[in-house]
Amino acid sequence: MPKALWIAHVKVTDEARYGEYAKRATDAIAAHGGVFLARGGRYEQLEGNDRPRNVVARFPSLQAAHDCYYSEAYQHALSFARGASDRDLMILEEAE
Repeated sequence: MPKALWIAHVKVTDEARYGEYAKRATDAIAAHGGVFLARGGRYEQLEGNDRPRNVVARFPSLQAAHDCYYSEAYQHALSFARGASDRDLMILEEAE
C-alpha cells in the first residue's frame, strides 16, 4: 500500500496561536502514524505563492492521512490555526 504525504504551505499571522496549533497537531499526527519529513527550515520559492512555512508529513496510507485530518484531535488543533495563518494543505499519495 502506498504511503501518503501531507503538504502544507503556511503564512503565520499570529505566532502564539499558531504555536498552540503546532503543538496539538504534532500529537494528532503522531497518533495516526504520521512523521514529519520537513517542518519549517530553509527553502527556495521557485513558482507560485510564497508561504514561508512549509511542512511535509508522511502517513502510512492515504486513508490514515485523511482520518488524521478529520479526527477530533486534529480538528481541535486546527481551531488554533484558523485566524492565525493563511494555509494550503493537501494529501498526496506517494508513487509506488
